[in-house]
Amino acid sequence: MSINLSIVQKYDLEAYTLEQAQQEDVQQLLDVCAQNIGAVNEDQITKAFKLCYLSHNGVTRASGEPYYYHPVEVAKIVAQEINIDDISVIAALLHDTVEDTDIGLDQIRQWFGNEVAIIIDGVTKITGVFKTRDSKQAETFMKLLLSMAEDIRVILIKFADRLHNMRTIQHLRREKQIQIASETMDLYAPLAHRFGLFTIKNELEDLCFKTIDPTSFKFVARKLREKKESREAYIDELMMPVGRQLAEQNLSFEIKGRPKHIYSIYRKMQRQQKPFEEIYDLFAIRIILEEPHTKEDCWRVYSIITDWYTPIPERFRDFISVPKANGYQSLHTTVITNRGKKIEVQIRTRKMDNIAERGLAAHWKYKEGEQSGSDTLDRFVSWVREVLDNPRPDSSTDFVKDFQLNLYQEEIYVFTPKGELRTLPFNATPIDFAFEIHSEVGERAMAAKVNDKMVPLRHKLRNGDQVEIITGSKINLNPDWMDDVVTHKAKSRIRQFIKQKQRKVADIGREIWEKRCAKAKLDITDQELTRVARKFKYESTQGLFFDLGSGSIELATVFKEAKKFKSTGKIDTEEDQIQDAQNISTEQVHQKYFDAARSYGQGNALILNGDISHVKYTYANCCSPIPGDEVLGFISRNGDVKIHRSMCNNAQHLLKNEGDRIIDVKWAKSIDSKFLGAIRVIGEDRVGMINDITDVLSKSLSTNMKSINVSSDEGMFEGIITLYVDGIAHLDKIMKRLERLQGVKNVLRYE
Repeated sequence: MSINLSIVQKYDLEAYTLEQAQQEDVQQLLDVCAQNIGAVNEDQITKAFKLCYLSHNGVTRASGEPYYYHPVEVAKIVAQEINIDDISVIAALLHDTVEDTDIGLDQIRQWFGNEVAIIIDGVTKITGVFKTRDSKQAETFMKLLLSMAEDIRVILIKFADRLHNMRTIQHLRREKQIQIASETMDLYAPLAHRFGLFTIKNELEDLCFKTIDPTSFKFVARKLREKKESREAYIDELMMPVGRQLAEQNLSFEIKGRPKHIYSIYRKMQRQQKPFEEIYDLFAIRIILEEPHTKEDCWRVYSIITDWYTPIPERFRDFISVPKANGYQSLHTTVITNRGKKIEVQIRTRKMDNIAERGLAAHWKYKEGEQSGSDTLDRFVSWVREVLDNPRPDSSTDFVKDFQLNLYQEEIYVFTPKGELRTLPFNATPIDFAFEIHSEVGERAMAAKVNDKMVPLRHKLRNGDQVEIITGSKINLNPDWMDDVVTHKAKSRIRQFIKQKQRKVADIGREIWEKRCAKAKLDITDQELTRVARKFKYESTQGLFFDLGSGSIELATVFKEAKKFKSTGKIDTEEDQIQDAQNISTEQVHQKYFDAARSYGQGNALILNGDISHVKYTYANCCSPIPGDEVLGFISRNGDVKIHRSMCNNAQHLLKNEGDRIIDVKWAKSIDSKFLGAIRVIGEDRVGMINDITDVLSKSLSTNMKSINVSSDEGMFEGIITLYVDGIAHLDKIMKRLERLQGVKNVLRYE
């Protein structure tokens, strides 16, 4: 190990004395550690604080605050909200030093030991894992996975780092906010879910939602605040008789109402197309049994609750006997109250609650004293190793898609013929099950039996199924299975198989091509041939060679074009011009729109006012944004801008795959244009209802309709109305006015 003596001399940590303000900062951190972790090495934490302060001295964040505030806040999150150990706190304080300062891992190892150095190395970003230019996000996640296999504290510190960045995201440019929030929503929040860190997952989702669509966030938050007092009173009334009976049986417990987090409520409103008032499970009642109560006591509590209130059988879930893959344990039941309302009740022990809230972190804390905690940690690490052991995709896009597959899905539980339990994602097939057992079983799968009956390999498995895979002596992989499997392991192996087949065919195509060129003495490079390939709409020569090998394109046709290109030196086609547009750097494209935006006096934001000659933009038909909506701009490959609503599904897809082409857009204060909006009206199918609706729109509100589509069933009707509006305020006015009509039950903006 080589030590840079100049660095050691520059940062003389033993001799350096902190100023009064920094002494207060470090004492505050030590107090948080004492309250949440217990015994810690205060000298080492203070030493790490000194290095953090000195190495980042003079550097500021986008907010203008000294940069060292960030690692200190991350360390506080690690101590207070994740609370593992002092090693993690030290690593959190120093997590940016190796990447952003002149301090290397050798110095960290010398001052703080190998354990801290390994964790910091894991948190530090690296390059070179993927060959593609757009692979930075995937590189970071692959690094995290590699490091987690050594020490799971790496991911816990990374979560704390991302959480603090999201809490302070308002200081960044709008397009940068959207990029970071989208990455967080797509990868960090699902990963937190996969590791059972539900408290962090929920806050990350809410912060992302607040960033991407602040208007909708504020609406749901306000509705929750308005209902808080009545909700708490209702819980007290509901649980009073239950609590009395629990106390009579000498059970030590806590009862609390847990409101669903804001983003989950919004998603439910969108999915069910219902207003806030009609979402019945806005909160759940949680009954937590204190130690030393056990899972048997949880069943006693369930019995008492169902004595008082009628349970809904299909809404019962026993996650105690069969925990989720992330270790989550609890009894869930939904009951009908005396008022006829549905309420979800969760029953668990204090240890189960700690694991439910803090997942991986709680298991890490429990691992030393109990074998069960260690077993669960082993399952987490096994999952990480499985991701790493599978064939790595060639592109970062494929990697991120594969990585997301098993993070956020509902789970089913199935059994092997010997009765062993296996957890699979919802919609898994026998093919997924076969790969879950072993790669060779998946590769040689010929047929399947589910509950002793033969079923197709594409059959969707259900909870409780017993599955048997019948294998052959040879590999039986089918490329068509790609659309039928949902697990990372199965998709990775099938994709590898497809690429192997394609590579063999492409090799044949290349050989055919080279023989033809040699015969005609045509000397053309791969770079030149790439331009010829684009003439035929191929992204690369590999696709061209594949079609030559499979006979999908005539050799003579390609050769003629290549010979022509070699003699003239150019291919003047529409495809070539489009490719030139694609080759414009992101920085150049952004600069064009920043210049246009600045000409309107709005910093880097493109102003939408219906008529800007400098910039060509259109509104996306998929979400029909109107003034007042939170919107994003995406630079298309031909240089135009497409405007989407922030929470539009297509916008979310673009953020995942082409986040570098986002630009900030804002509505002008006044726009003299009409925009298409849509509403969904549900009500009683009475005579004259449609006439009343059209009268309100045309006479009372002077609003023009484009179309109305109405269907009725069992005395109820549903209408989708498309109309021209000035903006979101106009649309809200229309919805509120229609809600006052006799027989109208629901008016919602139509997604």
